[in-house]
Amino acid sequence: MSSSRPAALAAELQRAVWRWHFVAGVLVLPFLLWLAVTGALYLYKPEIERQVYADWIHVTPGRPTFPLDTLATRVGATVGGAVTQVQKPAVLDESWRVTVRRSDGSLRMAFVDPHDAHVFGTTNAGGVMQTVKHLHSLALAGWIGNWLIEIAAGWSIVLVVSGLYLWWSRGRTVAVRGRPAGRLFWRDLHATTGLFAGGLILFLAISGMPWSAIWGRNVQAGVAGAGWGRPTAPTGQAHAEHDLPWSLQQHAMPMGGAPRVSAEMALTAARAHGMAPDWTLTWPASPGSPYLVSATLGPSGAAHVVYVDAGTGRVLQDAGFGDFGRPAQVIEWSAAVHQGKEYGEANRLVMLFACAALALLTISAPVMWWKRGPRGRTTLPDARTGAGLLAIMAVAGVIFPLTGLTMLAALAYGRVAAWTGQASRARNSCPSSTT
Repeated sequence: MSSSRPAALAAELQRAVWRWHFVAGVLVLPFLLWLAVTGALYLYKPEIERQVYADWIHVTPGRPTFPLDTLATRVGATVGGAVTQVQKPAVLDESWRVTVRRSDGSLRMAFVDPHDAHVFGTTNAGGVMQTVKHLHSLALAGWIGNWLIEIAAGWSIVLVVSGLYLWWSRGRTVAVRGRPAGRLFWRDLHATTGLFAGGLILFLAISGMPWSAIWGRNVQAGVAGAGWGRPTAPTGQAHAEHDLPWSLQQHAMPMGGAPRVSAEMALTAARAHGMAPDWTLTWPASPGSPYLVSATLGPSGAAHVVYVDAGTGRVLQDAGFGDFGRPAQVIEWSAAVHQGKEYGEANRLVMLFACAALALLTISAPVMWWKRGPRGRTTLPDARTGAGLLAIMAVAGVIFPLTGLTMLAALAYGRVAAWTGQASRARNSCPSSTT
């Protein structure tokens, strides 16, 4: 009797973990497939842009480029608006990207030859890959999409941890047995894929959390408030829509005088402070705002932002990766790895493998579930979830609040379903009265 009790407890724990693994999959598998596909596309942003904008992207180098202010005036006149930002690529034979705000407030991005200000064509701000980025983050759905992404990321952590436990407790097989027509093949394929890619998927989920709705914003505000993002900036207004390093996005923008300095002078000042050859310059958004010159986001160590007083040309602040606090440096590093930018092509290939593995997991899971038969298709977390497992889930729910709320909802639904089932069975087992 005593030896059978630990085995029974282990079996019950395994069933409880399986129930949570199941409900996690039901909740987030479609979102994870979406993230895998859009994330894989965004890894190859430069290559896709060269194909989509093949007729607009190539220029002949070797000629002097126009001063920024002259370029901005001519492009603004051609597109019909005021230039707000210029992005210079690292290679000399590629056109520059110039963002123009039209009189109706809409933004257009123009592909421009910097040598003669010729506009090859215009597209929506950020182009096709900005759309892919917004699809990846569900930004097009507003706050609802942002919440869904945070929930999916939190549940994916539950999926990885519970999946590894199930693999460990069920024999630790590292093989794909059987034939595609059978459930064993899909179960082994699912388990083996999860085993090899689980760590990468866990990393993608955690490294994507800093951009989430509640957890990410709170962490970002905490890092900024504690001064762990960059040296304390002079009091000023918040940043406009700039593609800045994560650590700088909630810091106040240094303020200067009314605009009298040309964009070319601001760029010269930034170059004197070591600005990279691929840069983005943003014009002051309002009187007193500075010029903002930033290195194109790449490896974390290349993060560099220079604020130039638009009234005097004085550098108000020069913030580089080495000036960030350690927590911000870790988050910046994880973000660069997440996007495949930290370690070159090898980094991209590893992240592509993670996206492919995640897609395979989301496809194999429902196939495996269907082949399990009706007996295994209605299992939900209920009162049989052990106290220890509930404590672990509670900790995860506190760390990731939105995920925690959905955990409570799943647990409540499962328990109500269990009680309803018990009541129904009790009624059906009662002998009918006769007269």
